[in-house]
Amino acid sequence: MFFSTKPAISSVKKSPPQIKPLTTLDSFQSLQLATDSLASARSNGEQYQAALPDGGLVTFAIDQNLQKRVKEVMEQYRLSYGAFVAIEPKTGRVLALVGHSSIDSSWEQRSCFGIYPMASLFKIITAAAALEEKKVLPETMFAYRGKLTSVNPGYWQIRPGRHNQEMSLTTAMGKSVNPVFGRLASDVVGRDSIMSYTEKFGFNQTLLPGTVIPPSKAETPQDDAALKLMGAGLGREVKISPFHAALMMGAIANDGIMMTPALAKEIKNGKGETIFSLKPQMMRRLVTSETSIQLSRMLSTTVSSGTSRKAFHDRRGRPKLASINIAAKTGTIDGKDPEGHYSWFAAYAPMNDPQIALVALIVNQDKWKIKASHLGEQALEAFFR
Repeated sequence: MFFSTKPAISSVKKSPPQIKPLTTLDSFQSLQLATDSLASARSNGEQYQAALPDGGLVTFAIDQNLQKRVKEVMEQYRLSYGAFVAIEPKTGRVLALVGHSSIDSSWEQRSCFGIYPMASLFKIITAAAALEEKKVLPETMFAYRGKLTSVNPGYWQIRPGRHNQEMSLTTAMGKSVNPVFGRLASDVVGRDSIMSYTEKFGFNQTLLPGTVIPPSKAETPQDDAALKLMGAGLGREVKISPFHAALMMGAIANDGIMMTPALAKEIKNGKGETIFSLKPQMMRRLVTSETSIQLSRMLSTTVSSGTSRKAFHDRRGRPKLASINIAAKTGTIDGKDPEGHYSWFAAYAPMNDPQIALVALIVNQDKWKIKASHLGEQALEAFFR
């Protein structure tokens, strides 16, 4: 007899490691878990659900028709890069969360949470600061020089005794007039107030603790020219995620109150215990109710007579969503990560009783596919159909 020096191999199969059932989750933990599970979500009748490793189940708060339509438009136009987020303003419920890239599929999952140059969406913060401090009204007429789309602050300053152009702040918001908001930031609001309001809006801080969503950034302008550029939305070091931007628009729609976002309607663990259910929670106040109403008035001109008029009217000039009043803002700027031409569209509707706040970001490369306002219009049509 002899004995092998090799260890014996057991014929008994090892049991798979036991996964402990999840326990009660707070709002931010549930947001992260739902975000991680979204890629594996499937439609189950009227529910959108994903299984969890412990045998549990995430039931998403997503509006399936809206999610599907946005994805279809992105795929139809083979967008280089696209991101879309929609929020229910009064509850924080995430109605849609879509990313798409015909170039880099790995970008899709992180697209809504990455931070990108904010462009003219920042004009909303410039206006909010001026309105909150009672320095202007939406009807205030503002003198300026230079073209509406001028990017050189050296041409914006008015000259006493010379012919200067003049425009109300409401019209300037709809047409996204750079010289007006550059001068508003520099001559009326000031650097300290601008930076104070970026903090109120959630920049330079962990807005959503316990999640992988990075903080939006706004660097302090070092001189007057930089302050003008920042106020006009031309500051390249002001960066925001589409997710944060949607929360911001939702807050303006909701009388100035930002709600805690909820991607999941309900989460159950492997034991069938409910460990999270959506309960609306206030996260912070951005502006007063009065200021939110004033901002709505200013933003309403974007679709009716401003930078998004073409997307929301047919060839005869008839509104495509005639029965719905929409507050909106556009933004365009070149960026490098990813490289291309950035087109933003942020909106909420109906203005008198907001049910949806949305943000679309499209990064076109050498050949433009569509503007973000087109995607926004398609999304609103699907939502209100």
